[in-house]
Amino acid sequence: MDARRGGAVLGWICLASGLFFMDRNTVRAAGPQAAVPAAVKADAAGAGKTVLLWPEGAPKAVGKTPEDTPTLTIYLPAKNSTHTGVIVAPGGGYAHLAMGHEGEDIAHWLVARGVAAFVLKYRLGPVYHHPIELGDAQRAIRLVRMNAKEYGIAPDHIGMWGFSAGGHLAATAGTHYDAGNAASPDPIERERCRPDFLILAYAVITLLQPNVHGSSRKYLLGDDPARSVLANLSDETQVTRDTPPTFLFATTDDGVVPVMNSVAFYSALVKNDVPAEMHLFQHGNHGVGLAAGNPQLSIWTELLIKWMRERGYASATDAASPSAAR
Repeated sequence: MDARRGGAVLGWICLASGLFFMDRNTVRAAGPQAAVPAAVKADAAGAGKTVLLWPEGAPKAVGKTPEDTPTLTIYLPAKNSTHTGVIVAPGGGYAHLAMGHEGEDIAHWLVARGVAAFVLKYRLGPVYHHPIELGDAQRAIRLVRMNAKEYGIAPDHIGMWGFSAGGHLAATAGTHYDAGNAASPDPIERERCRPDFLILAYAVITLLQPNVHGSSRKYLLGDDPARSVLANLSDETQVTRDTPPTFLFATTDDGVVPVMNSVAFYSALVKNDVPAEMHLFQHGNHGVGLAAGNPQLSIWTELLIKWMRERGYASATDAASPSAAR
């Protein structure tokens, strides 16, 4: 049963073993790359092209190491008839980034279905705290929007897909945004930073008890954040009628991020008449990514692509052959 807009909070329940996938590429950050040039399609090996969010250096950077250097890695499909792009925010509790199964694998999945992907490497705690992470996400959205024509996407078809703490970052971007600074000398900063849709996978949403993921809060805000900051960044309290349409996936027995994070955000979306769809599975460990090795749980991505196609964010005619899909 789908949990959809305009009804009580319902979950799509199935039995799933929920195998936990260790990420082959869990890292704090990738290496620095060149400034923003023309985008290129993924090469034969499937690698994307990485660009700096700020070619002249990120604001408030404390150094010039990879950890101080937010980037986007760009993957463009051969055909993108819906002109859609998705910025991908890997999880990792705001302390590291699961760049493999919640980053690169997601990009390949999107490209195989005719959607452009942009994997975000954002700055992390304990060195960096809010609002740095949100600023990196907003800059990524602005950069993609400014270069939309070059990337073959429409400026109003830019979504954000986040996992775990990356889901919190995506939800925060979807509830804390602006129209851009028309007076800025930087053309990227003149662009609006609201994502047009959200995909939230086992996301951290609240920073308040009783359902907070404590380590994500600590690495994002430090040891003693003000109550007002906690409330402002508990995204279930920030939803309005202008929050982007959202797809949510979670598992009921997630032992890391309580499922009530997803339920609370869905409830707020319904209350504000925002188009929303949520799928809850009974079993499944935290951090499964696409759950490709779990035939019971991996159906969640079939439900996702169905939702994207229904909303005009993907086309069945753009999908690669099954052998090419990852």
